[in-house]
Amino acid sequence: MTTADLSVAAPRRLPVNPWIVAVAVMTATFMEVLDTTVVNVSLPHIAGNLSATIDESTWALTSYLVANAIILPLTGWIANFFGRKRLLLTSVAGFTAASFLCGLAPNLPLLILFRVIQGFTGGALQPISQAVLLEAFKPEERGRAMGFWGLGIVVAPILGPVLGGWLTDSYSWRWVFYINIPVGILSFALVQLYIFDPPYITRRSSRIDYWGIGMLAVGVGALQLLLDKGQEDDWFASRLIVALAAVALAMLAAFVVRELRTQHPVVELRVLRVRTYSTGVFLITVVGFVLYGSLVLLPLMLQTLLGYPSLQAGIALAPRGMGSFIAMPLVGMMMGRVDARKLLATGLAVGALTLYWLGSLNMNLGYWDIFWPQFIQGMSLGLLFVPLTTITMDPIPRESMGNATSIFNLMRNIGGSMGIAAATTLLTRHREQHTSALVSHIDPYSAQAQALIEQLRAAFVARGADLATASERARAAVWGMVQRQAMMLSFTDIFRWLALLFLALLPLLLLMRSPRRQGAGAGAAH
Repeated sequence: MTTADLSVAAPRRLPVNPWIVAVAVMTATFMEVLDTTVVNVSLPHIAGNLSATIDESTWALTSYLVANAIILPLTGWIANFFGRKRLLLTSVAGFTAASFLCGLAPNLPLLILFRVIQGFTGGALQPISQAVLLEAFKPEERGRAMGFWGLGIVVAPILGPVLGGWLTDSYSWRWVFYINIPVGILSFALVQLYIFDPPYITRRSSRIDYWGIGMLAVGVGALQLLLDKGQEDDWFASRLIVALAAVALAMLAAFVVRELRTQHPVVELRVLRVRTYSTGVFLITVVGFVLYGSLVLLPLMLQTLLGYPSLQAGIALAPRGMGSFIAMPLVGMMMGRVDARKLLATGLAVGALTLYWLGSLNMNLGYWDIFWPQFIQGMSLGLLFVPLTTITMDPIPRESMGNATSIFNLMRNIGGSMGIAAATTLLTRHREQHTSALVSHIDPYSAQAQALIEQLRAAFVARGADLATASERARAAVWGMVQRQAMMLSFTDIFRWLALLFLALLPLLLLMRSPRRQGAGAGAAH
């Protein structure tokens, strides 16, 4: 018997507790997802330390996201071609080594290069961990597994800014990367001991679709760059953005045509013919859009309107993570007893309610005004991610699970990038509109506006300013009030739009089938 045969037979002779498998794959995945946001608050420190501008330092984020997006859809094919365990070990080792090199980077170009390596090696961890978890647990226990998986996927991006801010303030921005090293070593050891390739993970063809890989890499890379740099370059007013849009559209369209025609595709798109799966992929795209869009709005609101420092703004997001942390395991246990579509519908409805709640805030808000909607929203995310993942993957056969999870995670990430781009763009556009509307009410014929200016002028005169200086300061103060009110109205507009987007998804649940063997799950739970 060969070594490969023994590796397949080993888990049959020595069954592994699925929760050990879950911990093995999720330690590295949590670390990888955390790195999508943990660097954000460290950018000013990175720029200052490496003699770069803030705009230049943002490439440390963009390079990671682009590399990550390129490798995600290829994960299923790579796992079949080289072996899932081998890919998982390579990914963990590569991500850990790249993290160490990022911490050592002496200049920005090298940091960007190491972040690209980090993105390429880490991109496979999300879909592989999801596929391994779905296969390690029985169908009736998959809800609990997805509850555990959801903890990493949802809580990590929320925890990232808090951890990044604390490490940067207490030690150095380099520790944002060094913190990955012990976690990576632990994950490598656990994967080596407890993860084994199932017998259906085999190389189906020795041929490699280089054209498909090239089209996918260029198309997804151009799309990610477009979404990340669009607002910064004023979207289609920039020739670069127009060129990126054209390249992304052409390459992705050509990729779809080729993959549907070739006998050995790198991404099996025919899985989208399964109605429940394709509906779930669309839903996770929109959920990613809303989640990441709202995730970028709230700290901006706290910093620009309430004067929160970066670390405190990150800490203020903790209630959302607390809610998710509590809800994920509870929803996983409920999956066998309650129709998953009802849980998902409840999650969408409650999520919409909390977004509308945030859209009803005003300039007088305090900490508890944002604590409760966030905490409840975190619980709604548990009601969203666990049932949605379980329902979507239920009709997929095990041998196609890696490919299906790759597409699922890619679309969640692309939805998140689209949400961030849309939120920041709409914020700027709406602020301009509200500023124009508010300024139109401040004129010499408005008694209220003139009374306010007079009141402010008198206050500045009382503080020792001459009449001309006091008048100038009074007008500047009124302009500042207008700007703040316009910004607040912009935030509330976007929160309400996101709430409506969640509600619009409810009819799509009718297209999905509930997971199989719920009755068995219920029986096992008692």
